[in-house]
Amino acid sequence: MSFLRRRSTPAPAGPDFDVLAMDPGDWPGDLGAGLLPAPDGTCQGVFLRYDLFGGRGPAMVIGNLPAGSPAREPAEDQVPFEVAQLLAALGNEEPVTVVGSEDTPVMHQDNLLIVKQVRCSESRISCVQFDRSDGVLVTIATWDRPITGDLYQLLKPLPAELFQQG
Repeated sequence: MSFLRRRSTPAPAGPDFDVLAMDPGDWPGDLGAGLLPAPDGTCQGVFLRYDLFGGRGPAMVIGNLPAGSPAREPAEDQVPFEVAQLLAALGNEEPVTVVGSEDTPVMHQDNLLIVKQVRCSESRISCVQFDRSDGVLVTIATWDRPITGDLYQLLKPLPAELFQQG
């Protein structure tokens, strides 16, 4: 699976893993990206915010968190990191918790993913998570729009140049 490969560079300027998300050129709104740095300078995750609401807040956050990233381990009933980022960007300060989850099989290109649908106490949030074979956890959180099977077909690795620090 080409989108699950690891890059091997002597001194990465961004994440040392491929980021699975939607290409900004395929998205009609604004895109913002953030890196989660570790104290040693390594990248502990990448999240992308897609805004379809004309500057009124993101419609979607997609996160890629490698094994060992502290953001992968929320406390019990705490929402995933990407949901918290989405709520913060929207200015929503109401407490939101995880109320349940369900595993569902989904096809992505020729690969079967086991997708965990995370149910939150705020019904306008849709959230799904799946692990890639290289240990990276992908989380998709959306506001006021359901996540359908069509969305998975838009996911692809983004070029490393998008995350170069210059």
